[in-house]
Amino acid sequence: MLKISERIKRVEENINSACSRSGRDRSDVKLVVVTKSASFEAILEVLRLGITELGENRVQQLKKVSLQVEESLKDSDPVTLRKINWHMIGHLQRNKVRQVLPSVSMIHSVDTLRLAEEINAGAKKMNIHPKILLQVNTSNESQKYGVPVGAAIHLAEQLETLPNIDLAGLMTMGPLTLDKNVVRSCFSRAAELFMEMRGEKIVSPKFTQLSMGMSSDYEIAVEEGATILRIGSAIFSG
Repeated sequence: MLKISERIKRVEENINSACSRSGRDRSDVKLVVVTKSASFEAILEVLRLGITELGENRVQQLKKVSLQVEESLKDSDPVTLRKINWHMIGHLQRNKVRQVLPSVSMIHSVDTLRLAEEINAGAKKMNIHPKILLQVNTSNESQKYGVPVGAAIHLAEQLETLPNIDLAGLMTMGPLTLDKNVVRSCFSRAAELFMEMRGEKIVSPKFTQLSMGMSSDYEIAVEEGATILRIGSAIFSG
């Protein structure tokens, strides 16, 4: 079994190669390490290696792990603790919004106006201003969350009217298929939509992030313009 440091090195090398192939700067791509399959010791090892962008799929797990990290680092390494950003990357129910808001810097999975309104209301009460991403279902898979591509611009316009959240970009998930052309097509569609929204000034200048690509397809995502990668198994079990 490879050590976590070796797996991260391999992921970084793959990201660098994908950036080179597509003429991109490595600094334009952020690696979010998804902790859902990791032990607490493995998460601490990732932090010791200098990675401070962490993602979770479930609210209860995010609350639990973020609290464990805080308790572990508040005396031993407060500098690292202040740098940690938690990302909520999984489906978020409206009744869980106020539980997760104090812990996260970005919510990747907003796909309805009602959810955005709940986040906006909670943020106002807490006097915070979270970043959110609009999740788009570019693969047209019925089992996946995300707004249909054809409805994304209208929803983005609505989200931009909510004063206590920042619409920071788009998120999408690639289909579970070995056909790389199908995956690339979905990522390319998200990138086109992202650029259209920016070009038509449908969104504010804060709209800069394109979150796509996981352990099985992150190199394609980089080639198609991803600015945030959500990688877990390639680091903790790959």
